[in-house]
Order: sequence, then structure tokens, then C-alpha cells
Amino acid sequence: MSFERTWTVRFSDSDPFGIAHYPRIVDALHETSDIFMEEVGFPFWELSQDRGFGLPLVEIDFEFSSPVEAGDKVTIALTPDVGDRSVRFEYTATCDGEVAFEGYEQRVCAEHGGGGAIEVPEDLRDALAPYTEG
Repeated sequence: MSFERTWTVRFSDSDPFGIAHYPRIVDALHETSDIFMEEVGFPFWELSQDRGFGLPLVEIDFEFSSPVEAGDKVTIALTPDVGDRSVRFEYTATCDGEVAFEGYEQRVCAEHGGGGAIEVPEDLRDALAPYTEG
């Protein structure tokens, strides 16, 4: 079961032709993962402050099927794929039942302060499990 949220494309998210700017789409995706991590009890801001690790972004890729425009309500589905030392957030965004874009963010589980990659903690793995495929 994926985590879903609806993003309403605002006029400020779009160019003069009403098509959403790429950076605003990336912002909407980052906000989706931020909301998701808070929902599962691991807000990004608490990871490094309270738990000594984080999930920094190391790779991002998206493919667009159709533009999204000001006023569109875009359903963004996030499905985590948990590895040994990383978490990949797979995204599918639909508008009016059609796929508008798909992609992913690859995040490494890393110690705060530059200590390098670490194993994904078991409690985080457990919190993500209900949303993973399989």
C-alpha cells in the first residue's frame, strides 16, 4: 500500500503558460516525502537532531508523460523500497486518472556529522514496511 497525498498545482507553481515548473514539481515531491516521514513517526528534522542519522538525497530521476497545470489536483503516490543502507522512494503522480510523471529519490542512511553510510535502523524499517510493495 503506497502513501498518497494530493498536491494542488498553484498559479505560483507554473510558468506564464500555466504549466508547472520542474523545480516546483521537485518541491512537491520533497514535501510528499517530508509528510510521509512525519506520518510514519520519523520526521526528517528529528532524525539528525535526535537520532544521529539522516536520509540525504543522493540520486533523483523522473520521467514526464504529460504536463500538469495550474489548478490541477495531482495524486502523488510514494512507495518506499528499503535496502540495507538506503531507502528509495518511488513516485507515481496521476492527474485525472492518467500518469503525469513517475520517478524516484534514492536516499542513503548516513550518520550525522559525516560518519558514512549505516544500516537502516530496524525501527525505521518496521515503520516503512506497511507501505512497501511485496
